[in-house]
Amino acid sequence: MKVVFNVKLIPYEEMESIIPLVIQLNKGKFPEEVLISRLKDVLATGRYQCIGVYDDTQLIACCGFWILNKLYAGKHVEPDNVFVTAAYRSAGVGELMMTWLFNYAKSIGCIGAEVNCYIHNEKGKKFWERQGFEALGYHMLKKFD
Repeated sequence: MKVVFNVKLIPYEEMESIIPLVIQLNKGKFPEEVLISRLKDVLATGRYQCIGVYDDTQLIACCGFWILNKLYAGKHVEPDNVFVTAAYRSAGVGELMMTWLFNYAKSIGCIGAEVNCYIHNEKGKKFWERQGFEALGYHMLKKFD
């Protein structure tokens, strides 16, 4: 019997449901209260959205995303905080999320997608390459004291 997962946009009022997954994604690097505060700030921009994948009513995966328009890339979607719980990896859940997201992005006029992937995340890099992404440059970060 094949399991059917439900993919849908997570309403803003339910967005904190992704926090446990984001904590796992970042290996506990950020405390829950920090992530909740940051999420509230992100949501206040009105530009961040997130899809969830559900097994019945259980959230098993998430993919935040931004619709952006940059001079070098045009209108595009940027997946962010993409995570699939361990028990559901290699079950096609990531592919399911990206198919949903890319179809949605095309429907609103996006011409492509851009993604950031941590340097040491080899599995993630391979996943993004299977989705058709090619390395264009470096994503660099500077923290202020």
